[in-house]
Amino acid sequence: MNKLIKIIHLERMLLIVLVSISFVPLLDLFHPGIPLGHDTPDHVARIASFYASLREGILVPRWAGNLNWGYGHPILMFLYPLPSYVASFFHALGFSFVDSTKLVFAVSYIASLLAMYLFASTAWGALPGSLAAVLYGFAPYRFVDLYVRGAIGEHVAFIFPPLIAWGLLKESWGRQSDATAGFAVGLGIAGLLLSHNAVSLMMLPFLLLYGGYLFFFEAKDRLGFFVRGWWFAVIGFFVSAFFWMPAFLEGKYTLRDIVTKGDFASRFVPWQSFIWSPWNWGGGNEFTKEIGISGLLVVGLSIVLIVHPRTDTLRKKLLLVVLAVLFGILLMMTSVSSPLWNAITILQKFQFPWRFLSVAVFILSVLGGIAVSSLPKKYTLGFVVVILFVSIVTTIPMWHAKQYSPKDEKIFDLPYPGTTDTGESSPIWSIRFMEHFPRAPAEVISGNANIAPGSRKSTHHSYVINAKTKTRIVENTLYFPGWNIDIDGSRLNSTEVQYQDPDYRGLMTFWIEPGQHSVMVSFTDTKLRTRANQVSLVGLLFFVLTWCWVRMFPKVIVGVKRRRT
Repeated sequence: MNKLIKIIHLERMLLIVLVSISFVPLLDLFHPGIPLGHDTPDHVARIASFYASLREGILVPRWAGNLNWGYGHPILMFLYPLPSYVASFFHALGFSFVDSTKLVFAVSYIASLLAMYLFASTAWGALPGSLAAVLYGFAPYRFVDLYVRGAIGEHVAFIFPPLIAWGLLKESWGRQSDATAGFAVGLGIAGLLLSHNAVSLMMLPFLLLYGGYLFFFEAKDRLGFFVRGWWFAVIGFFVSAFFWMPAFLEGKYTLRDIVTKGDFASRFVPWQSFIWSPWNWGGGNEFTKEIGISGLLVVGLSIVLIVHPRTDTLRKKLLLVVLAVLFGILLMMTSVSSPLWNAITILQKFQFPWRFLSVAVFILSVLGGIAVSSLPKKYTLGFVVVILFVSIVTTIPMWHAKQYSPKDEKIFDLPYPGTTDTGESSPIWSIRFMEHFPRAPAEVISGNANIAPGSRKSTHHSYVINAKTKTRIVENTLYFPGWNIDIDGSRLNSTEVQYQDPDYRGLMTFWIEPGQHSVMVSFTDTKLRTRANQVSLVGLLFFVLTWCWVRMFPKVIVGVKRRRT
């Protein structure tokens, strides 16, 4: 009993220490203004556009009406929505868009450390869990995402891999009290898919590999673990389908594959950069790619434990496998892997090989947890303290943005002169960037007519047009599947709405007969998006029904009895 009390006190103390130190690198966010990371200002504008759609009653925002110099943009359909939902919640509470964005960065950073601690401490104990959490939060790449790139989606995505791993681990034990573990798997997968497209594709194979390891070596009830694991995984994929289905299947209507083609070839990382590369706020080929001194110490300790004769054989094998996986991930970021990138086209959609640093940080943290749990107990605390000290001291220069820019919130209610730095989500019929504001929402191209603008929302624009002759009109909104034009209540067909005129690339043009007409231009869901929404609703239904089933029949989940412990 006394031993149990001591363990509980130790865990509480470690949690307090962990939360306390996780606040320190975030203090710079209290500086007023937008941190000028590579993408941060654009993220704030996108979140503002996302919130505008929510305020108009659009639960799944897909069109950013005021971006791209006011011509609109489908980027919200392809941009991971979870950070924007969370930021919109903060804004609804009264925070500015800038502060809401900063809060997403801050909250997700702390949550990711706690998630890693939850998983690693469950797997190996409180001290190894603390070390893994510190490695996870204080890796140099975490501060690259936070203060250099402003990569809000990747930053939020760090929460979910350890949460999924924790759920899988607990499910493999098959205990009746662990019903929440399955929901952690499902919601973790949904959260990961809604946080970042590329990172989710990178992470899921490794989480599947971990699930396979648990199935063969840890699961007490293999059939039950298999059924429950896949059931909750399917729920996660279903719940998030409203985003990933259109993002994946309608990407062919964007410049994505054209703009990013071959981009990976110039983004490989030299091996020495993993050991050391200087801290700076430069572009993708300039900022640091190092795994950090703490990471190198963990790798060194793992190698020592593998060759040490007193290390348990199973531990040696596990350390060796995880170390090999880490080496393989690093290899994927170097030019040695170029033939793979050329042969496997899905890799090219990741755009930057160094994005695999997200996976490397996760694997390195897991390696640290396994390694320190393999040490004799008398050395464990000392090694954890050393890693904590080194992690903090070596990353202090990384804890701030290059500079901040004060922004008036009113600019986010106006047409915004930007969208992305590459224009990869622009409609395939348009140019990458419009680079000028339209003179009016709609204009006369030929003929004679007066245009009186009516209401204008993100996805609905209305006009009253008095045409004296047959007149051609240009609606200064980029076309994307889902845009429709109704004249006097009658919808124009696909041949009557043009959007490939070389003089008005990507903009919708149409003819109108003489007389006064009511015109409505609206953006609606395609059949695919409607189906995706329906799949998500089915996923939510499955989630609720499973939750009710667990509450009513706690000894049975998805029809498989749990083994008593």
